[in-house]
Amino acid sequence: MGFFDKFKDKVSSAFGFDKLKDGLSKTRTSFVDKIQGVLGIGRKIDDSLINEIEDILISSDIGVSTTDQVIADIKLRVKKEGHEDSADVFNILKDELHKILLESPSANNDYDYSIDETKKPHCILIVGVNGVGKTTTIGKLAYNYRNAGKSVLIGAADTFRAAANEQLEIWAERAGVSIIQQKPGADPAAVAFDTLNSAISKNTDVVIIDTAGRLHNKGNLMAELEKINRVLKKVKDYAPNEVFLILDATTGQNAIQQAKEFMKVTNLTGIILTKLDGTAKGGVILPIANELKLPVRYIGVGEKIDDLQVFEPTAFIEALFNHE
Repeated sequence: MGFFDKFKDKVSSAFGFDKLKDGLSKTRTSFVDKIQGVLGIGRKIDDSLINEIEDILISSDIGVSTTDQVIADIKLRVKKEGHEDSADVFNILKDELHKILLESPSANNDYDYSIDETKKPHCILIVGVNGVGKTTTIGKLAYNYRNAGKSVLIGAADTFRAAANEQLEIWAERAGVSIIQQKPGADPAAVAFDTLNSAISKNTDVVIIDTAGRLHNKGNLMAELEKINRVLKKVKDYAPNEVFLILDATTGQNAIQQAKEFMKVTNLTGIILTKLDGTAKGGVILPIANELKLPVRYIGVGEKIDDLQVFEPTAFIEALFNHE
């Protein structure tokens, strides 16, 4: 049994390889099927073929920089290994995309939702613009931690939008976890402070804190996030343990721009990429992992509460290139 076969067993039972494969169907159709279409039977490897592959990579939201890197590696391997048949390029491309993800920080993800018991509660700050799926993702993340046997408390610190709190309350209920919230317009840092203190008094394992997503008002957002961080550190000097940025895969290259803006205002420790099942732009995960040098920690492949998966590079590539 090879490495991936072993891993596939694990993914199938724990995180749903088939669900991942289904979730990537639109990206597979727009990207992998197009690649297979240009390779053809018996076509020779020449500049024209390489240019067509390059165009498909760029149009599949893999981005210019990462595409340049992939194309250079393909040319190098074709020359070095003496390939002539275009069919060989399919596996070379698959290998090179896999290599990019394996060499990115995303390759070191945690699969069992374990936490450092010496730094408890494990405090996660969630950031991202409005509309990317923050609320639903927090509910799904809470559900996953609870499924792993952890107690979870959510802090509704996006006090700017009353609807955000109402939605978060619904998702907390679905996940079977508690939530701390205050009146609309309350100080977000006060909510974060109350949530962490409450978690300490109840010996809660994990705290997940939502924040407002007003990136267009960057100065205010920066001040708000700085205050939340400052207040959390007064309660626990290590807090927050993680700062996750939620990005919407359907926005393609715009997601990378959002990430760059958020990296200016807070120290991100990971990316959660949502709505992969609803887009043909799933290729954006490659430049996110490759160029931002931030780990993609979780991916959303559906709307159900158990549709947030730990991102695993090998499973992702296998699911993307798998037609069975």
